Amino acid sequence: MTTKQSIFSILISLLIAFLIILAGGSGGINASGVRLFALCGLLAFAIQWICFIPSWFLHTERFFDLVGSATYLTITLVALLAISDIDTRSVVLGIMVGVWALRLGTFLFARVQTNGHDARFNLMKHHFAWFLMTWTVQGLWVLLTSSAAIAAITAKDRSDFGWIGIIGLTIWVIGFVFEVVSDEQKRKFKLDPSKQSLFINKGLWAWSQHPNYFGEIVLWIGVSLVALPDLSSWQYFTLISPIFVFILLTRISGIPMLNSASKKRWNDDPEFQVYKESTPVLFPRPPRSL
Repeated sequence: MTTKQSIFSILISLLIAFLIILAGGSGGINASGVRLFALCGLLAFAIQWICFIPSWFLHTERFFDLVGSATYLTITLVALLAISDIDTRSVVLGIMVGVWALRLGTFLFARVQTNGHDARFNLMKHHFAWFLMTWTVQGLWVLLTSSAAIAAITAKDRSDFGWIGIIGLTIWVIGFVFEVVSDEQKRKFKLDPSKQSLFINKGLWAWSQHPNYFGEIVLWIGVSLVALPDLSSWQYFTLISPIFVFILLTRISGIPMLNSASKKRWNDDPEFQVYKESTPVLFPRPPRSL
């Protein structure tokens, strides 16, 4: 990616963030004269840029995912501590976001430590604008995905948890289990020396080519449903959260990148071709008998 493209991406990210901050902060409470939602949004970017500095000088990506996870935890905790009356919905949303972020962040950090590096960063960590853009986009990722939860936590008007909250929590649990189980199945698969040159097609990976991504999309739908009853006016735009996750994982950085890499490794493997043709890309279904 060129410097101009990186700078353009940074500016677009900041513009989107500005619009989400305006929408999410409407109808929200203030903290020291500033919309609490806006404060959380600014904090999400500030953490990335502060951590970018030592990462750039050391040309390392080792703490990238861990910082992302810590940012989710930080802005959620700030939102919870800044409100005067913590209700059931706020606590549940805080736990949902916090548990997911802590689990995924530590999982990705451990994976990088085991592998020694993250191949996605091999080039970009030596290009200032490109590397800065990546950290900035992570700030946008945190803000957009957590926006519905933070908007509900910082909302002025509150409602009972209700049946929508129960449905949302149930959906979150289903998505979370899918993501955790599929990640663990793949981790154990890769630890087996005899399978280093093979692709995983067992467990949940026989139901979907990307069950972990399916789980992540589903759990953010659950978060948005739990947050929904406390949203009003422009805050409804924060429901873009699961839509953003879906587009990012299916059209930009998730599935397209992995599919390209897998084709390079196994495109001539007949078993891989059968797997690709018989297994859903994202939405799972029971495996068919071959």
